[in-house]
Parts: sequence; C-alpha cells; structure tokens
Amino acid sequence: MAYRDLSEFVELLRQKGQIKVIAEPVDPYLEMTEIADRVVKKGGPALLFTDVKGHTWPVLMNMYGSAERMAWALEADSLDAIAEEIAGLLEPKIPVSFMDKLKLLPKLKMLSELTPRVVKDGICQEVVETETASLDKIPIITCWPQDGGPYITLPLVFTKHPRLGTRNVGMYRLQKFDARTLGMHWQRHKGGAQHYRVAEEMGQRLEVAVALSAEPSLIYAATAPLPEEIDEMMLAAFVRDRHVDLVKCKTVDLEVPANAHIILEGYVEPHERRLEGPFGDHTGYYSLADEYPVFHLTAITHKRDPIYATTIVGPPPMEDGFLGKATERVFLPLIRKTLPEIVDMNLPVEGIFHNLAIISIDKRYPGHARKVMHAVWGLGQLMFTKVVIIVDKDCNVQDMREVIWKVGTHLDPKRDCMISEGPTDVLDHSAMYTDWGGKLGIDATRKWPEEGYTRTWPDVLKMSSDVKERIDAMWGKLGL
Repeated sequence: MAYRDLSEFVELLRQKGQIKVIAEPVDPYLEMTEIADRVVKKGGPALLFTDVKGHTWPVLMNMYGSAERMAWALEADSLDAIAEEIAGLLEPKIPVSFMDKLKLLPKLKMLSELTPRVVKDGICQEVVETETASLDKIPIITCWPQDGGPYITLPLVFTKHPRLGTRNVGMYRLQKFDARTLGMHWQRHKGGAQHYRVAEEMGQRLEVAVALSAEPSLIYAATAPLPEEIDEMMLAAFVRDRHVDLVKCKTVDLEVPANAHIILEGYVEPHERRLEGPFGDHTGYYSLADEYPVFHLTAITHKRDPIYATTIVGPPPMEDGFLGKATERVFLPLIRKTLPEIVDMNLPVEGIFHNLAIISIDKRYPGHARKVMHAVWGLGQLMFTKVVIIVDKDCNVQDMREVIWKVGTHLDPKRDCMISEGPTDVLDHSAMYTDWGGKLGIDATRKWPEEGYTRTWPDVLKMSSDVKERIDAMWGKLGL
C-alpha cells in the first residue's frame, strides 16, 4: 500500500469497496455534515461527493472512519504493527555478528530517509493563482447551524520559527471570513501559536502555507502530539517508509507537500485579531467565539483536477476518533520509554481523548499509581487529561466493562482519589478558567498493606478447571 497522492488512496478505497460515491446534488452548507454524521455513526464507508452545489471540485469525507481505513491511511496492516516498528526502533539490539549488522542496514537506511526532500515541482502547482486567488472556489463546508461560518477542518498549517528556522506542521481549524481571509485558530499550547508569538515579539508578519488534501499519512502527522520543533514530516516519512517530497511555495518562503492537491499561501500580521467562532466541536458542544489571528491569502496553487478532503467533528463517535486512536497506539511505545511500567492505555472516544485516560501498570511499590498520574499530567499533550484512572496490569483497559468492574470493586473514594489542577484544553468549557482547571486521579489498583489496606484482598471468582473441561465436553449436547 503505497500512494503518491490522495487520488491513489481514493482508488484503493474503491478497489476494497470502502468508498461510496454520492452523485446526487448535495449542499456543503449543513447537508454534508448530516450525511457524514449518519454514515460514520453506523460504521459506514468513506464518502465522495461528486455534485457539490455551487462548486466543481468533489469533496471527500470519512476517509479515516474505521480502524481498517485508518491503518491503510498510514500504509500499514494495523496500527499495532506501526507501534511494534517504533518499539523496535527504540530498543535496538547491539549487533554482535556480521549477520546482525546486515539486519541493521535496512533500519539505518530507513532512518536516513526520514528527512524531507525538496523537489523542483509537484502536482500541487499545476495551476497557480495569485491576483485572482479566491477561497470561494473551494467547497468549504459549514458543519453545524450555529457555526460562525464555513470551516476548513483538515488543513496542514506550515510555519517556520522566525529565529530558529525550524518547521512546524499543525492542524488548526480555519474559519472562512471572506474570499481572501481566514481565522487562524491557534491554541496557545500549539507549535504554530509559538511561532506567531515569536514573530509578534519581533514585530514582523509570519508567513503561512496551508496544504489541503495531502497524502493521508501527512494529514495524520499534522495531528500528532510531537515535541516542539520536531518536524512532523519526519513522522510521516517513518510511517510510510519513504521521505516526503516538498516543493517551494510561489509567494512565501516555505515548502509544502509536492503531492497535495491544494495549497493556500499567505501570512498573518502581528497583533491583528478578528472574532472567530462559534464552532461545533469534537466535545459535542459549540466552542465559544474568541479573538484569533487572521490569515491573508496571497496565492492558491492546486492540481488540475483536485479532490477537497474535509471532515466534521461533533458528538462521538466521529471520524476524528480514529485519528485519536491511531495516536494512542502509535505513541504508546514512546510513552513507555518515559514510563516503562505502563502496560497499556485507552483514551476512550467518548471521553474526548484529553478528558479521560485509562492506564494499566505493572505496580511495583506503594503509591506507584499516583506517581504515574503525576507523570501523565507532565507529559506532552497528556497534560490536558482531566481524569486519569490507573488499574493493574491484568485489567484489559480496552474492555470498558472490565474497567468499570475493577474501578467499582477496587476504589475507596476517600483513600484512592487525588485532586490536582493544571492546564486544560482551550475547548474545555467546564474548566474553572480558560486553559486551566481541576484534575482527578483514581487509583483502582489492588491496595497493599503499605497503602493502608490491612485486610485480606479477596480472590477473583473462577470456576474449577476440571468442571470447565467437563462442561466443554458436553456443551454440544446441551443445545445452548
């Protein structure tokens, strides 16, 4: 599974019967949302709208909307296969024999190809528009009735640190104000916002490029919670086993994916703000309107026959849930490098990912669960997690029935709950303040005497093995 651009991924979905072409006229104002919402919630296919009212470009939605399609998007058989590859990279065996050294060569070659490659041209610049560039030609959807306007929801926003020159690629929603301006929703904790803060301190505009309808692995990489100043294009290269080709923009000093279908070039001015929002968000509620920077368009370049890829967010489950689950699986080996006691982790879609984390640990000492809680709240974007539940290693955190059983039978609220506070996601409307609120840690592990539990912990109910074997032998005769 190797695709050079989004069109090849669409063709793969066709071959596998995982895409539905909608030839009926459909309005990008609300109608696409209603159709996509119904389809994703019943586990349906990707959708390609070919007759979009008022536009000529087709619209692709729900391409990530299943675990299987999410894995295909990352050019893998499964998300766990990617995690295993990352784990192998993080735990290299020291080569002893000549054969060991030969086995290491493919890995070294792969690492050498992570750096993006700048090429002379790409399909993203088959058509170049500067003076006549207009956002009106793009079938930007309005998702929900109270949204502040149409929104671009799957953008790859490229910036460079004004002093360091390092690249950041993030996914930040973009509200269309008019044919030449967009609202740039840079949350203060994000890399793009940091680049903009530095530019403001220097009193200069920040150049920005927005890639739309890039290859699926690149779109995912823009959502990934990488450390600051680590290039997201290197992550994309890792998961797809080949470097990313970039091409120079026409009106700004930035490089963008050569095989993206659509590129927006422009800039944001220091200290310029405009009211952005409301926006129907992944929490299932509207995020409130607020002041955000303004993107000014200087050029649109695109493939001759582009597809416009977009998504909707709202009450889970939604397509973005599969992107979040990919991050859960892909980044688990990296989290284990810092917290090796972690066995598994579940960020339930219904918990909006950053609201709830269920973590199983290999408990080694009294208070170990609380140590992990504090570590999680200090680890990258896991700092946003509102509720952390810690269970023992024998609990399957992916089985919510088992998790609830263990929490209900292992928890004494007075002893096992810890209240803290810290940063929250800006979209968390329940927090005490914007970007700041309470945290809850729940220790649902078996308690040790050193933790104040002096009674005998009871045994789990299990049937005798000989009885199970006898019933297994007669099961077919019982007609059950």
